[in-house]
Amino acid sequence: MTAAPAFPLPFAPRRIVLGSNLHAALAAWIRDRRPDLEVRGAKYTDISAGDLAWAEVYLGFKRPPADPTLGSVRWVHSTGAGVDGFLLPDGLDPRLLLTRPPESFGPMIAEWAVARILAFQQQLTELAAAQREGRWAPRDIARVAGTRALVVGTGDIGRAVATALHALGCVVTGVSRTGTSVHPAFATVHPVSALPTLVGDADWIVLAVPDTPASRGLFSRDLLSRCRGAVLLNAGRGMVLEEAALPAALDAGWLRGAALDVFATEPLPGDSPLWSDPRVMISPHISGITTVEGAGSGFLECLAELEAGRLPRWTVDRERGY
Repeated sequence: MTAAPAFPLPFAPRRIVLGSNLHAALAAWIRDRRPDLEVRGAKYTDISAGDLAWAEVYLGFKRPPADPTLGSVRWVHSTGAGVDGFLLPDGLDPRLLLTRPPESFGPMIAEWAVARILAFQQQLTELAAAQREGRWAPRDIARVAGTRALVVGTGDIGRAVATALHALGCVVTGVSRTGTSVHPAFATVHPVSALPTLVGDADWIVLAVPDTPASRGLFSRDLLSRCRGAVLLNAGRGMVLEEAALPAALDAGWLRGAALDVFATEPLPGDSPLWSDPRVMISPHISGITTVEGAGSGFLECLAELEAGRLPRWTVDRERGY
């Protein structure tokens, strides 16, 4: 169980700093509903040490570089699905409360995954190249129905992906930390330890896990070498995958393609070989986008619980990392 915050409950903070690209719209949304709150904001890279010395609460996706200790902040509310930007690599002061948003990113990420799986199966990249060349290029197109998908992570995002793929006719296998998740879209669910025996049977492998000490490097070169021509989709976190091993995995035929929305370093460096590889689809961490209403309502829900003297339902379990 997550330890109680160091400050006594109830906790009624009034000074809020937003470190987000959405800061202006989000500040207006919060002020409209809670005019008693003092709200200021900027992009997280532009948040100053003075802002953090003034604030009681910080809302954002990553720590502001001006003061990674977060100054006088006593509560951090993540605006993104993952909280690795606060917990990794060096942890967060245990006296600070850390909460995450209740907003569901699963439906949007499921659409991202379906779009790319259909693009690979329908050979859209190859057909687009032929069209640009004015070349008639007949080819065999196989259906997605009947193929096998392996979804690694059976939380909100993994379940939404599984539901969408099941609707397309895929046989979906899930992988979770314990292997005990239950959802009708999964034909079976296995523990992480079963991955070496599962990846060789998958046509599609979707990574939907957060960046935690347990998941970092999970998809190593060794695990990739056990794949048999799958397409790998990563909408979780870049550090879950041994990114440097991807070119070799594609060349060796362990993977026939990859769709990547997250990377070890973001933005993806310009000299990465992944940019020019026609077998790779790259998107700039946009598979699940935080909305103003989702970020704002999640924050106000947690605030109401703190004001009532309760730890929020969305308090992060730091041992698990989510």
